[in-house]
Amino acid sequence: MQDKLKIAVFIDYDNIEIGVKSTLKGEFNVGVVLDALKERGDIVAKFAYADWGRNEQAKRQMAENAVQMVQRVISPRGDKNGADINLALDALEMAFTHDHINAFAIVSGDSDFIPLVNKLKMYGKTVFVVGGRAFTSTILQKNCHEFISFESLMDTEPRDKSHARPAKPQRPRPEPLDLAQAMPLVERALQALERRGAKPQLGLLKSTMLQLDPTFTEKAYGASTFTEFVEKLQAAGFVNVTGAEGRYFIERKPAAQPERPPLKPEEALPLLRDVLETHRLEMDNGVPAEELEAWVKREYPDFDCKRYGFQEFTELLNYAQDKLLVRIQPDEEKGLMVYLGAEFYPPADVEFIPAEPVLQFAEAVASEKPARRSRRTRAKSTGETAAKKTSRGGRRKKSAGTES
Repeated sequence: MQDKLKIAVFIDYDNIEIGVKSTLKGEFNVGVVLDALKERGDIVAKFAYADWGRNEQAKRQMAENAVQMVQRVISPRGDKNGADINLALDALEMAFTHDHINAFAIVSGDSDFIPLVNKLKMYGKTVFVVGGRAFTSTILQKNCHEFISFESLMDTEPRDKSHARPAKPQRPRPEPLDLAQAMPLVERALQALERRGAKPQLGLLKSTMLQLDPTFTEKAYGASTFTEFVEKLQAAGFVNVTGAEGRYFIERKPAAQPERPPLKPEEALPLLRDVLETHRLEMDNGVPAEELEAWVKREYPDFDCKRYGFQEFTELLNYAQDKLLVRIQPDEEKGLMVYLGAEFYPPADVEFIPAEPVLQFAEAVASEKPARRSRRTRAKSTGETAAKKTSRGGRRKKSAGTES
């Protein structure tokens, strides 16, 4: 990622638009996404896939940002994965035919793109995924080179008050995570650099942290830049920083330990599972994420998703979906709907017949088969004998007639 990146951008518009609207209560802004990618390299191609006949406002936005719109043709029987297939085929074709393009940005939250991401990485391409933490598969987030979340882009979204359109209420930004949540990753990165004998400068430290966890972003901890993030770690007494600004060196502080060690994400699942069991009947038809969050806080008043590394409750639900605990479905009107996951619907038990009766039945069938064959054989031979007699009789009569 040290070389200059030539980035091709592929946007699954229908998926990303409903995800932003249902979880972030906002409108998808392609300009903000492109600005974030420009910080990482040169954008040389931009494609967006949707049924553009139903998205006039989006067409204007795409045209203003010189994004090539690819029409998704809907067949009479529907095309649930039509845009996904077209996007994947075009991305792979570009990877094969344009050697100078060494980076791809997939703007979508759909886990169906995991094979595409893995294939592009196999061909030596740098892969960015742009999506929301609340609706992008956590597996997809962790298998790219860097995950760029819409939550981290909210601070940079322009607010032009000159537009005549009525202003929509802005969704409050999530509270930053505790710095202690970042320390396990910082420790791993510093140890990796120490084993390699590399000096832990700012840029090298961040690239190593992204290699270990592509979902890391300093903005989740209330810092606008990585330099500010490191300065916060130093002020909290977690690391030592030497050198001047622009050439910082970071050292570990073995004695510095958080007062309360951070909890792991999987430790939140038992609490959520208990609440789902309690409200199992209400969950049959799905409930809004806000209502489920209210149930959790009612039964566990001290529950705080930030202690488990989630800025918001919807991020926990997204994580729980990949663990098959829940199933989440974005809805344009109702928001994020939550249903019980596959864990609550185990496959039905198969009733096995004991082996001995099965063997007895098989032996009985096998013993009957020769008798049945013999009966069929006798019937066949009897029929053939009768036919032969009839034939001989006919020949005799014919010969008698000829003689006469």
